[in-house]
Parts: sequence; C-alpha cells; structure tokens
Amino acid sequence: MGLWSFLEGILLLANAMAILNEERFLAPRGWTLAEATGPSRSSLKGKIIGFIHACQFLRLPLILFNIITIIVKLFAG
Repeated sequence: MGLWSFLEGILLLANAMAILNEERFLAPRGWTLAEATGPSRSSLKGKIIGFIHACQFLRLPLILFNIITIIVKLFAG
C-alpha cells in the first residue's frame, strides 16, 4: 500500500462522513454536536462527532480534493 492509496482511503472516509444527515441518521443515535459538549468532548465518541461535523463543514474543499484526485487518476492511470 503506497502513500497515494492511503490518501485515497482518507478521502473516501471523509466523503462518507460528509454525506451523513444529522436529522435522519445521527440524531436518533445520539451523535449530535450538542450532545458532545463539556467533558465528553475529549472522549472517542466526541472526537468522532467532531470529525463528522468538520467533514460536513468543509464540503467545498472536499469537492476540490475529489476533483484533483479524479484528474490525477485520469492522467496517471
């Protein structure tokens, strides 16, 4: 596994986190940002919730990274 494959995997994970709907998927399971405040913010669940919301917030740069990845894959094979 090379560095490029690793970066593609991280990009795919960020894409998966960015499309999660808070009202339909996260809220019924108790994974909202409001529930991860205070001391629970430093727990593993709080860090995952923070990562999900960061991916949702940074959708525009994520789209740019996807476009760059597609262009590189088209030219490099």
